[in-house]
Amino acid sequence: MKKSPLTTGTAVTVPEAAEPTAPPIDPADYGYTKVRRGAPDSAERFTVTSPDVRDGAALPADTWADAFGCTGDNRQPRLSWSGAPQATRSYAITMFDPDAPTGAGFWHWLVWDIPVGDTGMDIRLPAGAVTGANDSGNTGYLGPCPPVGDLTHHYEITVYALDVPALGLPASTPPTIAAFMMSRHIIGYARITGTVRR
Repeated sequence: MKKSPLTTGTAVTVPEAAEPTAPPIDPADYGYTKVRRGAPDSAERFTVTSPDVRDGAALPADTWADAFGCTGDNRQPRLSWSGAPQATRSYAITMFDPDAPTGAGFWHWLVWDIPVGDTGMDIRLPAGAVTGANDSGNTGYLGPCPPVGDLTHHYEITVYALDVPALGLPASTPPTIAAFMMSRHIIGYARITGTVRR
Protein backbone atom coordinates (compact mmCIF):
# COMPACT_ATOMS: atom_id res chain seq x y z
CA MET A 1 0.00 0.00 0.00
CA LYS A 2 1.18 3.57 -0.52
CA LYS A 3 0.22 7.02 0.78
CA SER A 4 -1.47 9.49 -1.58
CA PRO A 5 -1.35 13.16 -0.51
CA LEU A 6 -4.51 15.27 -0.81
CA THR A 7 -4.74 19.02 -1.27
CA THR A 8 -5.75 19.44 2.39
CA GLY A 9 -2.45 18.00 3.56
CA THR A 10 -4.00 14.77 4.87
CA ALA A 11 -3.09 11.39 3.40
CA VAL A 12 -5.18 8.37 2.54
CA THR A 13 -4.12 4.84 1.78
CA VAL A 14 -4.78 3.50 -1.72
CA PRO A 15 -4.10 -0.03 -2.96
CA GLU A 16 -1.12 -0.54 -5.27
CA ALA A 17 -1.83 -1.85 -8.74
CA ALA A 18 -1.56 -5.62 -8.98
CA GLU A 19 1.15 -7.11 -11.18
CA PRO A 20 -0.31 -7.92 -14.62
CA THR A 21 -0.59 -11.62 -15.39
CA ALA A 22 -0.75 -13.27 -18.77
CA PRO A 23 -4.15 -14.75 -19.54
CA PRO A 24 -4.23 -18.51 -20.02
CA ILE A 25 -3.80 -19.65 -23.61
CA ASP A 26 -7.03 -20.65 -25.28
CA PRO A 27 -6.31 -22.93 -28.29
CA ALA A 28 -9.62 -21.86 -29.84
CA ASP A 29 -8.45 -18.23 -29.87
CA TYR A 30 -4.76 -18.67 -30.60
CA GLY A 31 -4.61 -16.87 -33.93
CA TYR A 32 -3.64 -19.82 -36.08
CA THR A 33 -2.64 -19.28 -39.67
CA LYS A 34 -2.69 -22.46 -41.69
CA VAL A 35 0.78 -23.42 -42.88
CA ARG A 36 0.87 -24.78 -46.42
CA ARG A 37 1.60 -28.50 -46.57
CA GLY A 38 5.13 -29.34 -47.70
CA ALA A 39 4.10 -32.16 -50.05
CA PRO A 40 2.02 -31.95 -53.22
CA ASP A 41 -1.35 -33.71 -53.39
CA SER A 42 0.07 -36.02 -56.05
CA ALA A 43 2.74 -37.40 -53.69
CA GLU A 44 2.32 -41.08 -52.83
CA ARG A 45 2.11 -42.16 -49.21
CA PHE A 46 4.43 -44.77 -47.72
CA THR A 47 5.19 -45.98 -44.20
CA VAL A 48 7.55 -44.77 -41.47
CA THR A 49 7.90 -46.36 -38.04
CA SER A 50 10.01 -45.60 -34.99
CA PRO A 51 10.89 -47.40 -31.76
CA ASP A 52 10.99 -43.93 -30.15
CA VAL A 53 7.83 -42.24 -31.46
CA ARG A 54 4.25 -43.47 -31.40
CA ASP A 55 2.09 -41.48 -33.80
CA GLY A 56 -0.01 -38.97 -31.86
CA ALA A 57 1.68 -39.73 -28.53
CA ALA A 58 4.10 -37.73 -26.38
CA LEU A 59 7.74 -37.70 -27.43
CA PRO A 60 10.07 -39.32 -24.88
CA ALA A 61 12.01 -36.94 -22.64
CA ASP A 62 15.42 -37.98 -24.01
CA THR A 63 14.45 -36.62 -27.44
CA TRP A 64 13.80 -33.16 -25.94
CA ALA A 65 16.26 -30.30 -26.40
CA ASP A 66 19.08 -29.57 -24.00
CA ALA A 67 18.54 -25.83 -24.50
CA PHE A 68 15.95 -23.07 -24.02
CA GLY A 69 15.26 -24.24 -20.46
CA CYS A 70 14.86 -27.94 -21.28
CA THR A 71 17.26 -30.62 -20.02
CA GLY A 72 16.67 -33.50 -22.43
CA ASP A 73 19.38 -35.54 -24.14
CA ASN A 74 18.61 -34.05 -27.58
CA ARG A 75 18.59 -37.58 -29.04
CA GLN A 76 17.15 -37.75 -32.55
CA PRO A 77 14.44 -40.39 -33.03
CA ARG A 78 15.35 -43.60 -34.86
CA LEU A 79 13.32 -44.16 -38.02
CA SER A 80 12.62 -46.96 -40.50
CA TRP A 81 10.59 -46.64 -43.69
CA SER A 82 9.23 -48.83 -46.47
CA GLY A 83 6.99 -48.72 -49.52
CA ALA A 84 8.44 -45.62 -51.19
CA PRO A 85 7.65 -44.99 -54.87
CA GLN A 86 9.76 -46.93 -57.38
CA ALA A 87 11.00 -43.69 -58.94
CA THR A 88 12.63 -42.60 -55.66
CA ARG A 89 16.28 -41.58 -56.08
CA SER A 90 16.99 -40.23 -52.57
CA TYR A 91 15.31 -39.40 -49.26
CA ALA A 92 15.09 -36.42 -46.95
CA ILE A 93 13.91 -36.16 -43.33
CA THR A 94 12.43 -33.15 -41.55
CA MET A 95 10.98 -32.43 -38.14
CA PHE A 96 8.69 -29.40 -38.09
CA ASP A 97 6.61 -27.81 -35.33
CA PRO A 98 3.63 -25.96 -36.87
CA ASP A 99 2.47 -24.88 -33.39
CA ALA A 100 5.53 -22.77 -32.53
CA PRO A 101 4.50 -19.19 -31.66
CA THR A 102 6.46 -17.71 -34.56
CA GLY A 103 3.78 -17.28 -37.19
CA ALA A 104 5.75 -19.64 -39.43
CA GLY A 105 6.36 -22.77 -37.36
CA PHE A 106 9.83 -24.01 -36.38
CA TRP A 107 12.21 -26.37 -38.21
CA HIS A 108 13.92 -28.72 -35.74
CA TRP A 109 15.69 -31.16 -38.05
CA LEU A 110 16.53 -31.48 -41.74
CA VAL A 111 18.57 -34.19 -43.46
CA TRP A 112 18.77 -34.61 -47.24
CA ASP A 113 20.67 -36.58 -49.88
CA ILE A 114 20.01 -39.85 -48.03
CA PRO A 115 20.91 -42.59 -50.56
CA VAL A 116 17.98 -44.48 -52.04
CA GLY A 117 19.40 -47.77 -50.70
CA ASP A 118 18.95 -46.61 -47.10
CA THR A 119 15.64 -47.38 -45.43
CA GLY A 120 16.34 -46.15 -41.93
CA MET A 121 18.09 -43.57 -39.80
CA ASP A 122 19.65 -43.91 -36.36
CA ILE A 123 22.29 -41.73 -34.71
CA ARG A 124 24.71 -42.27 -37.61
CA LEU A 125 24.41 -40.16 -40.74
CA PRO A 126 24.30 -42.31 -43.92
CA ALA A 127 27.26 -41.87 -46.25
CA GLY A 128 26.63 -38.95 -48.59
CA ALA A 129 23.76 -37.50 -46.56
CA VAL A 130 23.73 -33.87 -45.44
CA THR A 131 22.52 -32.68 -42.04
CA GLY A 132 21.17 -29.18 -42.48
CA ALA A 133 20.63 -26.20 -40.20
CA ASN A 134 17.61 -25.93 -37.92
CA ASP A 135 15.77 -22.73 -36.98
CA SER A 136 18.09 -22.10 -34.04
CA GLY A 137 20.87 -21.51 -36.56
CA ASN A 138 22.77 -24.67 -35.59
CA THR A 139 23.36 -27.76 -37.71
CA GLY A 140 21.72 -31.05 -36.75
CA TYR A 141 18.82 -32.21 -34.64
CA LEU A 142 17.24 -29.86 -32.08
CA GLY A 143 14.71 -31.55 -29.85
CA PRO A 144 11.45 -29.99 -28.71
CA CYS A 145 11.21 -27.40 -25.96
CA PRO A 146 7.93 -25.48 -26.27
CA PRO A 147 7.17 -22.54 -23.97
CA VAL A 148 5.99 -23.45 -20.48
CA GLY A 149 2.18 -23.33 -20.26
CA ASP A 150 1.75 -23.23 -24.02
CA LEU A 151 -0.71 -25.44 -25.86
CA THR A 152 0.31 -28.92 -27.03
CA HIS A 153 2.87 -28.79 -29.83
CA HIS A 154 2.85 -31.34 -32.67
CA TYR A 155 6.23 -32.40 -34.07
CA GLU A 156 5.80 -33.69 -37.63
CA ILE A 157 8.61 -36.08 -38.50
CA THR A 158 8.46 -36.66 -42.25
CA VAL A 159 10.47 -38.84 -44.61
CA TYR A 160 10.31 -37.54 -48.18
CA ALA A 161 10.97 -39.58 -51.31
CA LEU A 162 12.69 -37.37 -53.90
CA ASP A 163 13.12 -37.79 -57.64
CA VAL A 164 16.77 -36.62 -57.61
CA PRO A 165 19.83 -38.33 -56.09
CA ALA A 166 21.04 -35.08 -54.50
CA LEU A 167 19.75 -31.57 -53.88
CA GLY A 168 23.22 -30.03 -54.14
CA LEU A 169 22.68 -27.81 -51.09
CA PRO A 170 25.32 -27.04 -48.45
CA ALA A 171 24.60 -27.87 -44.81
CA SER A 172 24.42 -24.14 -44.03
CA THR A 173 21.33 -23.67 -46.24
CA PRO A 174 18.56 -22.01 -44.17
CA PRO A 175 15.84 -24.57 -43.39
CA THR A 176 13.06 -22.73 -45.19
CA ILE A 177 15.17 -22.55 -48.37
CA ALA A 178 16.11 -26.23 -48.08
CA ALA A 179 12.44 -27.18 -47.67
CA PHE A 180 11.49 -25.00 -50.64
CA MET A 181 14.14 -26.56 -52.89
CA MET A 182 13.11 -30.02 -51.74
CA SER A 183 9.41 -29.39 -52.41
CA ARG A 184 9.91 -29.41 -56.18
CA HIS A 185 11.22 -32.98 -56.07
CA ILE A 186 8.84 -34.72 -53.66
CA ILE A 187 7.14 -37.78 -55.14
CA GLY A 188 6.14 -39.46 -51.87
CA TYR A 189 6.18 -39.01 -48.12
CA ALA A 190 5.63 -40.80 -44.82
CA ARG A 191 4.89 -39.02 -41.54
CA ILE A 192 4.76 -39.73 -37.84
CA THR A 193 3.80 -37.03 -35.33
CA GLY A 194 4.85 -36.76 -31.69
CA THR A 195 3.53 -34.25 -29.15
CA VAL A 196 5.01 -32.23 -26.30
CA ARG A 197 3.48 -29.92 -23.71
CA ARG A 198 5.29 -28.28 -20.79
